[in-house]
Amino acid sequence: MTSTTTGHTAAPIPTWALDLFIDGKPEPGRDAPVTVFDPATELELAAVPQADVEQVDRAVLAARRAFDSGAWTALGARGRARLMHRLADELERRSEELAAAITYECGTPIAQSRVGQVKMPLDILRSYADLAAVDRTEPLGVDLGPMPSDSLVNHQPVGVVAVIPAYNYPLVLALRTMGGALAAGCTVVIAPSPRAPLATLMLAESIAAADFPPGVVNIVLGGPSVGRRLTSHPEIDKIGFTGSRQVGEQIMQQAAPSLKGVTLELGGKTPTVVLPGVELAPLVRRMHLKYLMNAGQACAAPSRLLVHRDQHDEFVELSAAAYTKIRTGDPWHPKTIVGPLIGPEHRRRVEEMVDAAVRDGAVVAAGGGRPEIEKGWFMNPVLLDHVAPKAPIAQEEIFGPVGVLLTYEDVDDAVALANDVPYGLAADVFSATTAEGIGVAKRLRAGTVYVNGGGAFRLDAPFGGFKASGIGREYGEWGVREFLEPQHIQWSLC
Repeated sequence: MTSTTTGHTAAPIPTWALDLFIDGKPEPGRDAPVTVFDPATELELAAVPQADVEQVDRAVLAARRAFDSGAWTALGARGRARLMHRLADELERRSEELAAAITYECGTPIAQSRVGQVKMPLDILRSYADLAAVDRTEPLGVDLGPMPSDSLVNHQPVGVVAVIPAYNYPLVLALRTMGGALAAGCTVVIAPSPRAPLATLMLAESIAAADFPPGVVNIVLGGPSVGRRLTSHPEIDKIGFTGSRQVGEQIMQQAAPSLKGVTLELGGKTPTVVLPGVELAPLVRRMHLKYLMNAGQACAAPSRLLVHRDQHDEFVELSAAAYTKIRTGDPWHPKTIVGPLIGPEHRRRVEEMVDAAVRDGAVVAAGGGRPEIEKGWFMNPVLLDHVAPKAPIAQEEIFGPVGVLLTYEDVDDAVALANDVPYGLAADVFSATTAEGIGVAKRLRAGTVYVNGGGAFRLDAPFGGFKASGIGREYGEWGVREFLEPQHIQWSLC
């Protein structure tokens, strides 16, 4: 059993920003409203009118005018950097309000919201602001061929970028793509998820307060029809999407006729490989906490736990004890670890996957069921044992508080199991020595590998995946270059 928290007093409900943001001005959406619920109470937070096709088109054309007129690029690298830092300052002043908004609409426990949902995206924006000021001109030097010449490589912004983030980390996912695009000199249209749009709509006031030129950042809201219009619009030059593999495939198809570039982060099925000889007692609770943050609704949640067969029983015993100390429930309680899932249909999907695994022979080793909380889309975290490596719950992204325990025979078997999924976003390795961990890390088909816990998330390192986890990289210099086109300029010396 896991412990539960109930009855804690929530923060006052913010005054929601319900308008779209087009060409520097707020305006109400003209299509049917989308209802946003508090997943912890099931109460309605807001009904937000969505954009109609004409409003989406105007947002795109505003971004196009701002790009083609040079309203953003004319500020120069340092000018863009200065405005991006100013935007971060404006958002920082509202950080507590933003954290509350995300806890209300996503159900993320407030302690996690303040750090992972608000502080982190502000750090991301500041990191990209610094990168905006970098001169990337690359002299190639003189070529003394039959016609002597000199060359340089310039980098041009790709143009207008559609930013389509997922619901689980709304500001992180919006600002990491927007930040890279703005640093490169692009203009953007953001389409937040209708499941959790409120914190992203709140960006508009801060963008206006930071004196961004009209049209540089636009925000529209809508479901699949808005997404299709953006991904197929002739004036959109590139798409930055975070979400499911299935929707990523659709976006590639919609972008293909106009050969738009895409950056896709499509989730993962992250393994935690515990190598033989590792002392389990100090690490087991930490391993579980990592995939249970945000109720498991995280693309890199390391929910596949690979343990040597000789340590299986000890791992199960330690896990059962650790689960009793993981609080599920009220996201406003400072000690809550696992809050609610985003909605009833998503909870039903996760529970059905767990039930199907148990019918096929899996055993609940810890947790399971629902907490005794009258309202809210909660489920207790659950650890499944005796799962076949090819079972759907061991292969598919769950996006819920579910861990899967697998055992292996030797290190080669562990590497093969870790790689034997369609995804390759991230991996964790715990080893007796750092050298051993790095050696195994280099054999894993994953974009990021954390050895013995890694460290703080690095904003100067590339993040993205192999295989079905997506295309392209975010963060750092890699995240800026996704939105730049290299241009070779050559001149004669004769």
